Amino acid sequence: MAAYFNQSAESVLKALDTQMEGLQDSQVTERRQKYGDNTLTETKRKSPIVVFLEQFKDLLVGILIVAAIISMFSGEIESTIVIFAVIILNAILGTVQHFKAEKSLASLKSLSSPTAKVLRNGVKIEIPSAEVVPGDIVFLEAGDMVVADGRILENYSLQVNESSLTGESENVTKIAEKINQDKLPLGDQKNMVFSGSFITYGRAVMVVTSTGMNTEIGKIATLMNQTQQKATPLQVSLDEFSKKLALVIIAICIVVFGLGLYRNMPFLDALMFAVALAVAAIPEALSSIVTIVLAMGTQKMVKENAIIKQLKAVESLGSVSIICSDKTGTLTQNKMTVQQIYTDHQLFDCKKLDRSNPVHQLLLDTAVLANDATIIDGNPIGDPTEFALIDLAHHFEVEEVSYREQYPRLSEIPFDSDRKLMSTVHMLNGKRMMLTKGALDVLMERVTQIYTAKGVCPITPEDKQKILDANQHLSENGLRVLAFACKELNTENNITLEDEQGYTFVGLISMIDPPREESKQAVADARRAGIKPIMITGDHKVTASAIAKQIGIMQEGDMALTGLELDAFTDQQLDEVLEKVSVYARVSPEHKIRIVDAWQRKGKIVSMTGDGVNDAPALKKADIGIAMGITGTEVSKDAASMILTDDNFATIVKAVANGRNVYRNIKNAIKFLLGGNMAGILVVLYTSIAALPVPFVPVHLLFINLLTDSLPAIAIGMEPASKDVLKDPPRDPKEGILTGDFLMRICVEGCIIGIFTLIAFYIGLQTSAAVASTMAFCTLSLARLFHGFNCRSKHSIGKVGLFSNIYSVLAFVVGVLLLSAVMYIPFLHGLFSVAPLSGANIGFIYLLAFCPTFIIQLYKSIREAVFNRKNR
Repeated sequence: MAAYFNQSAESVLKALDTQMEGLQDSQVTERRQKYGDNTLTETKRKSPIVVFLEQFKDLLVGILIVAAIISMFSGEIESTIVIFAVIILNAILGTVQHFKAEKSLASLKSLSSPTAKVLRNGVKIEIPSAEVVPGDIVFLEAGDMVVADGRILENYSLQVNESSLTGESENVTKIAEKINQDKLPLGDQKNMVFSGSFITYGRAVMVVTSTGMNTEIGKIATLMNQTQQKATPLQVSLDEFSKKLALVIIAICIVVFGLGLYRNMPFLDALMFAVALAVAAIPEALSSIVTIVLAMGTQKMVKENAIIKQLKAVESLGSVSIICSDKTGTLTQNKMTVQQIYTDHQLFDCKKLDRSNPVHQLLLDTAVLANDATIIDGNPIGDPTEFALIDLAHHFEVEEVSYREQYPRLSEIPFDSDRKLMSTVHMLNGKRMMLTKGALDVLMERVTQIYTAKGVCPITPEDKQKILDANQHLSENGLRVLAFACKELNTENNITLEDEQGYTFVGLISMIDPPREESKQAVADARRAGIKPIMITGDHKVTASAIAKQIGIMQEGDMALTGLELDAFTDQQLDEVLEKVSVYARVSPEHKIRIVDAWQRKGKIVSMTGDGVNDAPALKKADIGIAMGITGTEVSKDAASMILTDDNFATIVKAVANGRNVYRNIKNAIKFLLGGNMAGILVVLYTSIAALPVPFVPVHLLFINLLTDSLPAIAIGMEPASKDVLKDPPRDPKEGILTGDFLMRICVEGCIIGIFTLIAFYIGLQTSAAVASTMAFCTLSLARLFHGFNCRSKHSIGKVGLFSNIYSVLAFVVGVLLLSAVMYIPFLHGLFSVAPLSGANIGFIYLLAFCPTFIIQLYKSIREAVFNRKNR
């Protein structure tokens, strides 16, 4: 697309085949056919039915469906109903989660203006913004939303808030002149206006250069449509786990089915044996338990000012190794604040301003009176830079409204982007004074005197050099500098441009959007947790670097890059310097996505924070996008996975700690479920190979998996975080759940439970096959309930504390009550296929069920004692 900022107004009109009188009707019709409506379009979304059906593509789900169908044909209707209920519930949960992230474009569309004032056939008319076409001449006034991208043709002190695009809250002063550069970041294209930005001051005439999806905001919509949300590390791990488990289950079921047929077992019996094994192996409740544990994690985070929109994003936080943070409003206060002052040959902190000093007082007078900002009902009204001066005055008990009433404005020349000055006239100390503020380079050419403690003196070259040195020092530290001067008038006429000469220099006031007080500590905490913080901003490189150094993001040897410098890098060159770059300034939405993508290529889990429309594509692209709840746009909130209700960077560190704990708890819950399922598999395999009766019917295993297992697994998910959770480095996202050590623990613990279950089975077999099956079922159920205490932590219960997680104790009690109901209530015997048991049988069940936990806890206690002895 052609660049218009470096062309003259005449060239732009010619290139767009239009004129100052506007387009003719015939041209409008032709262009609407060519370019379409000036609206944002959305890619086709999947229907809810398609998304719902996609939830059944999982291989484990397929195995369960086959098992349910076989159970139905074999008369096990209860098993069929329970299995289908679990499958459908999980599919509904997956569908709801999918559509929570599909609202971004609707919020983006709300940024467009409903109408536009244009010239058509030489007549000024108002039309719906959707009917605006390239080449239209559009009139802009304060309060208008810009309807399309355009080149300014006539400018009358226009100021525009482009924060929705650049993320920077400071108003941009526009110009109409051609800019003689080939490439410029969006924020520096001062003769262009962009769709979705807001006119805060002045007026202008522009020619539309782009509409609809071709505008800068349209490009963001396109990026959001194209950007695919990345699966979280947990999703990847669970998907890989499900595939491997499904293949193992299929293989074992085929072997068991074949063995049954080989032993001349009836076909349906052999098939039911295989089905029992499949049901024993598949942790049916795993998906629901993971969802519940994540949901509880989100509830805890809400209390800590973090709202999680997508449940599985909770554990992504625990793996985050890179935080790409926006500057304005995230690391900073989003409020321009005065920092240092230069006057009377001295540079000092603004807090040391002394109103008893006449030079200081005159500087404060000029800052308040040559100023249009104010406070209404506690809300700042006006330019952020001017409001910073008002805020300074408030610290010294100067209230701008009463002060301006005391010294009314007698005449003025408003700020103009060409002359870069603002002048007002007031009666001060019985003298008619013109007070002026503006750019130092402009004022220095007009200054002839300087105000010092000795009074008004002629300004010398040495004085000027000191002023310029102070200005350079402040600018190099990223501060914005305003110069102030005054002039005594000898006439009561209104001032003119010719009066803005022969000034007396008063001083310089510097300001910046300062860091949040807690940002420095939050950055230090992030680094201690092995996380690299990176600043990505639309602000200037010097300002961004200064803030980054203050809060510890930019350290010795780190680099800062601008968007233009980034464009000059190939992906390979970027990869080479990536780990050294801590600040990216003057960037566009495309740059943000490229930065996130570069880190993801290195295998890092990337978090992106932001609050503007410009952040939305990168928020969606990142592994976890974090939007600001107070200052954030609706677009950024919709695109993000997490919203900070206090806009506090420090909250992210708390969320990371919570995320790490959630992942650890989920992994322990999976270990609990698989360890118990391993025991069931071993028992079924052993009895199959030994040609013994079926130890479990499907309803036994479903009772264990869905009732006695679910509550302990959820309780494990509520285990409190340990104090050292942030001391470890981020988890390697390439490391799946099923590590060698993890599998070994599952197998060993599963074998121990399986052995004692088989002992119970053999004891029951001395009476009957039905009693054997009942004893195996009850022993396995109770053993798995005890096993919940083993899986709470890698440490022993003695070290962790039995009641440090009261939910674990309650889950055990409820599980025992449910099992007791099945064992003792005759009405439930038929429903759950259990036989009446003798007192001796029940005694054996309790003893054998407790033995695995006793052995595991004994091993943990011995290991801890040995470890403590070595570290003494």
